[in-house]
Amino acid sequence: MDNRKIVLPDKVKRIILNLQSHGYEAYAVGGCVRDSLLGRTPEDWDITTSATPFQVKAIFPKTFDTGIEHGTVTVLMEKEGFEVTTYRIDGEYEDARHPKEVTFTASLTEDLRRRDFTINAMAYNDAEGLIDVFGGLADLQNKMIRCVGNARERFSEDALRILRGIRFAAQLGFEIDEETRNGMRTLAPTLKKISAERIQVELVKLLTSDRPDMLREAYQLGITRQFLPEFDLLMQTEQETPHHMYNVGEHTLHAMTNIRANKILRLTMLMHDMGKPALKTMDETGRAHFKKHALESEKIAKEIMTKLKFDNDTKHKVSRLVLYHDYRMPATDRAVRRAMNRIGEDLFPFYLEVRRADVLAQSTYKREEKIENLDQIEKLYGQIKEAGQCVSLKGLAVTGKDLIEAGMQPGKEIGEKLNELLELVIECPEYNTKEELLKHLG
Repeated sequence: MDNRKIVLPDKVKRIILNLQSHGYEAYAVGGCVRDSLLGRTPEDWDITTSATPFQVKAIFPKTFDTGIEHGTVTVLMEKEGFEVTTYRIDGEYEDARHPKEVTFTASLTEDLRRRDFTINAMAYNDAEGLIDVFGGLADLQNKMIRCVGNARERFSEDALRILRGIRFAAQLGFEIDEETRNGMRTLAPTLKKISAERIQVELVKLLTSDRPDMLREAYQLGITRQFLPEFDLLMQTEQETPHHMYNVGEHTLHAMTNIRANKILRLTMLMHDMGKPALKTMDETGRAHFKKHALESEKIAKEIMTKLKFDNDTKHKVSRLVLYHDYRMPATDRAVRRAMNRIGEDLFPFYLEVRRADVLAQSTYKREEKIENLDQIEKLYGQIKEAGQCVSLKGLAVTGKDLIEAGMQPGKEIGEKLNELLELVIECPEYNTKEELLKHLG
């Protein structure tokens, strides 16, 4: 980690130099400095300055107001936008999210003091190098998430920081400082004041990080209880069955870790067993059963995604994969074609990944057989795709128009007949020619 030199992009340099040449201080600040020190490529570059928004607007020919009441102006450099924000001190927070008012200040240190974590409270320019008042560099080197100043104060200013702290730890592979953890635990209930959309963004970032199992930490600190109480139930539900070696929650955390960092897949693994707590029964031998839990899980998944304001496409894909996460079949081409038809051609490869991640998070009981079955299904799926076999109406060699031209009366019988022909073709792919299918109209 090189703390001496950060290579600023040319446009960022130009903005900083322009502000300095007019007598103002200016630095790159926050996440871009953190990521540069970690050797990562920053997503965007933010600039902080002693110039007021109106002074910034006077210097640069192309700007637009992004949050001028909070001191932010976007400066356009060859169609690329950079946020330039005046040093500020936040006033009282009224809703665990927004300051009532902000006061501009001439002090960079005061501006850095209001930021959430030490690793996000560093500034840099080429003339002065790294400005690190709160020990952010040491925390980067020690892989530690720590609040700037008093943790409870930082979290009471903005409750979303509680979830952001967990998310940063998950993304960066860092630990969370003890005082910061205590502040999170104490103020977790204030997350209820944060909008569903903002919670959703942080949750997805956490789930698609290298450590989605940091959700365990969020559970232990009482954070998930505020917006995902369904997960807390999983952590309290044992699975007395030879197929499992973890409780439902731990199984879920392992399943998420077993699958690639894709939003749809990670959300599916998070919610695939949500129906288990409600449907758990015990037989006389002391073995647990969770019959029809996939249906219940689908219902809960839809409720959670609606509550957290997910888009319809995500809701559709995830709830469908949750419904079919436990769908099993013999490894025959006929069974695979039928499953492709039922689950959907677009989602079938995802279904295979979901099944595999689920099995690998179970006990070793019959694991080899389960994986062997999945390997064979995957192979058959590849062959069916390669052969271009029909598994849905859009691949059928005849259309409703063809049936009408062949003498059928328009009406709902057309749809019924097409579905009947599709069934035939799923059973016998070689029948999928126009000539052959028209023979079956009688």
